[in-house]
Amino acid sequence: MSLKETLQQDMKAAMRAADKRRLSVIRLINAAIKQREVDERIELDDTQVTTVLDKMAKQRRESIDQYEKAGRKDLADQEYFELEVLKDYLPEPLSDSEIDSLIADAIAATGATSIKDMGKVMGQLKEKLAGRADMGAVSGRIKSRLSA
Repeated sequence: MSLKETLQQDMKAAMRAADKRRLSVIRLINAAIKQREVDERIELDDTQVTTVLDKMAKQRRESIDQYEKAGRKDLADQEYFELEVLKDYLPEPLSDSEIDSLIADAIAATGATSIKDMGKVMGQLKEKLAGRADMGAVSGRIKSRLSA
């Protein structure tokens, strides 16, 4: 079953269970997916849906940080809840050692030797790490490897 079908099934289950909070988040996810499909005039596959989910999760993490700094625990709690629902549909995050291994493989495959080659390495890793790692942190790790 595709990720979009899973979301549809979970939305129906949330409706039957009268779980309004979860239903709201799933509808938000479906709206974001539909918006991208309409904008780009394509049907999203699981990889592209994961990219949408990853972007939404990143937005939630940033919002949580901002709300906590502003002392708005109520809004931060809502964002935490939405993030937890999003995590249900994202693939399992990779460990640091797995990420380091993939970075080493990508550097070897592209023949990257300096920071100028970072784009090649990121291009190779982007699809493999989509939804499974924070690309900002991965970027920092690649920089430190290539500048050493």
